Amino acid sequence: MPKLSVIVPFYNVQQYAQDTLRSLRANARSDFEFILVDDQSKDETPAILERAADELSDVAQVRYIRHEVNGGLATARNTGLDAATGEYITFLDGDDWFAPGHCAELVAAAEGLGCDFVRTDHVQTNARARSVHRVPVGRRDEVLDPRAAILPADRTTSVDYAYAWAGVYHRRLLDKGLLHFTDGLRTAEDRPWIWRLHREAESFAVVGLLGVFYRRGVAGSLTQIGDVRQLDFIRAFDQVVEETAADRDAERLLPKAVRTYCAIIAHHLSDESKWEPAVAKQLRARSAAAIQRMPQDALGDVLDTMDLRRAGKLRRLRRRVTTAKAAA
Repeated sequence: MPKLSVIVPFYNVQQYAQDTLRSLRANARSDFEFILVDDQSKDETPAILERAADELSDVAQVRYIRHEVNGGLATARNTGLDAATGEYITFLDGDDWFAPGHCAELVAAAEGLGCDFVRTDHVQTNARARSVHRVPVGRRDEVLDPRAAILPADRTTSVDYAYAWAGVYHRRLLDKGLLHFTDGLRTAEDRPWIWRLHREAESFAVVGLLGVFYRRGVAGSLTQIGDVRQLDFIRAFDQVVEETAADRDAERLLPKAVRTYCAIIAHHLSDESKWEPAVAKQLRARSAAAIQRMPQDALGDVLDTMDLRRAGKLRRLRRRVTTAKAAA
């Protein structure tokens, strides 16, 4: 069994793939497994990966898998999870990169702490600018209860730091069915995933490693494009709320799930200029419907404690649906 499986989905990233692959070589060990998943790229990415898989096989175990149909990031990661054989699992996106030796440090931290999963800080890059982003957990290098780290509802917590690649996960989580993503989600795929981990895993820890570099502002990235795929955040958060409502601690945890959902809706509504006109209309309609689906008692409490600007946007949506129903 390899010590670590690194799952790396790629889609139309020919400009950045070489940086990503060089970083894998700088992290290679004979007991590490690199799983390269091409999600039906239309550019030169597949040719780059074919060459890289052959070259990397000299220093690590490598699998190259190509999708026949584009399925999105969640589906590509699931393909990698289905193929992974490592004792530990981590992720990297095809336009990001690791610092040399980062994977070995991840494994050493996980083995030293002995918990289900370990989360790390990361470096965000945008052109030449770099900034450090930290896991919103104050206690470092000690084993903690993941469920306890979901709250408090009115603060940024560990479930808001949803980056799958910012950590390492023991195989027992995969065997328990906790590491797969919701198939077909095109955006916000990390949100139901991180909530499930925190509700159902038994232990986690946070360490101060800064070895993963997250590239922002990439042309073609879903975070930069206002097309209909971004509306998958609604499907993702519907799942978060539904699963949390069925949890044994639903009364305590639902306010956090609803508050986060509301904050994301308000964020997208505040920047409608980035959306295609037809998609902006869908955003308003689907957001209004989402507000109606939320547990209304929890929603009322959230709106009463949110800042006036965001709460005002959401209340107007809520009233619009209520008025339309009354008129009908």
